[in-house]
Amino acid sequence: MTIDDILGRVRTFPGSLVLSPEAGGEYPEVAWGDHFVYYAPDGRVPQRIQPYATIVTKNYPGDEESRLDADGRWRINIHVTRERFATLVGQDASTVDFAGVDLAAADTVLPHPVYARAGLVAVVSPGERTGALVADLLRDAHDRAMARANRT
Repeated sequence: MTIDDILGRVRTFPGSLVLSPEAGGEYPEVAWGDHFVYYAPDGRVPQRIQPYATIVTKNYPGDEESRLDADGRWRINIHVTRERFATLVGQDASTVDFAGVDLAAADTVLPHPVYARAGLVAVVSPGERTGALVADLLRDAHDRAMARANRT
C-alpha cells in the first residue's frame, strides 16, 4: 500500500477533500508534503473540524517515536471509535499506556503517539498485514464524519 493508493481511495468517497500543503503555500512548512483528509462536500477545508485521517511523511516536533525520518517511512493516522480503538489496540483510548509499545513498528496498528487519547490509531508504512484494515478504517472514519456533518 502506498500513499498514492490511499489518496486515490479516499478521493472516491463522496464529499472527500484531501489537503496536501506544498512548499511556498499558505500552510506551515512542517506540513508540506503531508496530507489531511476531511469530509467537505463544499470543497473548502473545514475551519472547526479536525481531519478524520492524516498521512505524515516526517517527524513532527514532539512526535518522533515513529522514526519517520528514515527513508521510505510514513504514517497514516485515522480517527476511530472508542470501541474500535480498544479492539485494535487492546487498550482503552482514555487510559492508553505506551509502556512496551514499539511506536515505530511498521505494518502494525498502534495507538497514535500523541493523539491516542483522542481516538486516533496509527500505522507506519502499511503493508500486507494492515492494508485491507486501513482501507476499512478510512471508509468508517469518512462515513462517521459525513454523518456528523449531516446532523448539523
